Amino acid sequence: MSDVSLIIRDGAIVADDWTLFSASDDAGLASLPGGKIIVPFKTWIAERAALVERAANFRAPIGVWIEGADDPALLADSIHEFALIAVNFPKFTDGRGYSTGALLRSRYGFKGELRAVGDVLRDQLFYLRRAGFNAFALRAGKDIHDALNALSDFSESYQGAVDQPLPLFKRRTSHTIEAINV
Repeated sequence: MSDVSLIIRDGAIVADDWTLFSASDDAGLASLPGGKIIVPFKTWIAERAALVERAANFRAPIGVWIEGADDPALLADSIHEFALIAVNFPKFTDGRGYSTGALLRSRYGFKGELRAVGDVLRDQLFYLRRAGFNAFALRAGKDIHDALNALSDFSESYQGAVDQPLPLFKRRTSHTIEAINV
């Protein structure tokens, strides 16, 4: 059995090459491993300068994970610092992360990896992608290959969202007008 965690990123199953740093580590930032790390939001707020310096010294990108109660606006001035933002879904029924993802993409212009973590299930993936997520770390014990299929459960969406701003009726209208003008 392998210790490599698998995630879904950009529609493919890949090895997770990021290390999650626990804020409860007594050694603090001194215990950070080299390479790509994801730090808690509160750690980023408290240790931003040291983390930016570490990223420059190791030439390794940094990520941050946020909870539903965290205000994504507090990341707005540093959004360019992150290669990855992970949004925690503590339980399946907590939908605050959808709004956080949409805000990070549409209002704050985040272009990097936006990863859903925590209690993430197959049934959520299609909708998470619509809210701007492009990576998913499933809840332990779930079939990642089956979950990958969820991204193609539906061929069209009626409403506009981060992944397709125009609602279906406007997309159909524009195709009809183009066909008439041909």
